Amino acid sequence: MDEATLFGVDPEELSAVRSAFTEATYRGLEYAYLSSPTRGIERGTVRIADTLVRGYPSTPRVLMLDPGVPTFFDGPLAIEEKLNGYNVRIAHVGEPLAFTRSGRICPYTTRIAREQLALQAFFAAHPERMLCAEFVGPENPYTPHEYDVDSLEPRVFDVRHRETGRPMPVEQRRAIAERFGFPQPEWFGVVDPEDTDSIRDVITALDARGREGIVMQSTDGRDLLKYTTAATHRQDLESAFALPFDYGQQFLFSRLIREGFQAVEFDEDETAIRERAHGLGEAILEPMVETIRAVEAGETVGERHTVRGSESAVGELLIHLEEQGLSIEIEADRRQGGERNVEFVKLSNTTRDKIEHFLAGGTIDQ
Repeated sequence: MDEATLFGVDPEELSAVRSAFTEATYRGLEYAYLSSPTRGIERGTVRIADTLVRGYPSTPRVLMLDPGVPTFFDGPLAIEEKLNGYNVRIAHVGEPLAFTRSGRICPYTTRIAREQLALQAFFAAHPERMLCAEFVGPENPYTPHEYDVDSLEPRVFDVRHRETGRPMPVEQRRAIAERFGFPQPEWFGVVDPEDTDSIRDVITALDARGREGIVMQSTDGRDLLKYTTAATHRQDLESAFALPFDYGQQFLFSRLIREGFQAVEFDEDETAIRERAHGLGEAILEPMVETIRAVEAGETVGERHTVRGSESAVGELLIHLEEQGLSIEIEADRRQGGERNVEFVKLSNTTRDKIEHFLAGGTIDQ
């Protein structure tokens, strides 16, 4: 298949597509990644020599299960848990490599994937496929969230053709993942699109556990739809307002909109709506006040992370984060049992500077 056909563009567009890629290197390996969608090509798509690793498609969100789900799906749909971690694709390109959502090769995740997943056996049987996995756990260098894991673990949620991005049917994919011993997201079965009551029951149960939500997909894996819980909306807002000047108004607006539609979807009475509003107010105000007080006291503000691994893996990860323009402050650096354990902060200079400005009497134009 020629390159234009592979990308799904006309031959005369090929030059523009190539120029949209950003060049990078990983341990001497030259590659290029697409940091934003271009001409229908997914963000995170990677070129390595003559090999293409397709980006993961954006998944639409529904705000009202009924009538949203029956409108979106025209046949049975599978339901799995949506996990709160970071999304990577693992492909064999000379060696197994883990690509972040933006298309960068992450040395830390590559090491974890090689240690915890039977990659050699899988790619020997399916060399043309890529594994799509969510990495979750407290030792997450990107988006820390508590799960019942000790450090950092993958959950394989999709298997796709590496170059075309075509998904494997859901039940076939789960069977293959089980065969190779890959951990997977929780499975809630297959339902008809009109059975929104069953879907709502799943959401209610996940919300009570503080989990993120669900991904619904046609049984062939081609059509995907997501829905998130009130618990994750509050968690997102708590994280965002701990660094109030680092996240845009759209971040706040989108989550409040989801809460409004969810309250209507679940037919909440005045008491339930008041409880929801109370929880949202706490999620917004309390972390923001805590951060303002921290800046006033001269303390460091930012996102705190803990990572653990070999000397080389942790060192490469810190370099990888700094190469993305992040300011890192290491708070603890220990060696335990032959591994390096690092606690660090991704500094939020924007939030710190603005809070200092206002604490000093600065004004704001509104």
